[in-house]
Amino acid sequence: MKKDIHPEYREVIFKDISTEYAFKTKSTIQTKDSITWEDGQEYPLVKVEISSDSHPFFTGKQKLVDTAGRVDRFYSRYGGKFKKKEA
Repeated sequence: MKKDIHPEYREVIFKDISTEYAFKTKSTIQTKDSITWEDGQEYPLVKVEISSDSHPFFTGKQKLVDTAGRVDRFYSRYGGKFKKKEA
């Protein structure tokens, strides 16, 4: 393997922002946030919108997750070209 071309592979905490569920794994993802884990050490933190704790496939519950208002933003941006269907 060539030196100095691979990203750093380290332990990272992934946290589901909707359920506060967090787990520790290894990753090369870059992040600015950090968190103190259960073992007292500080790890990089990656915030995710959906994890196995909140995904309908794993929970068996259907819930609409539109945290960023993507649908409404789409219709406000392109509203003249598309008609919003009323439920």
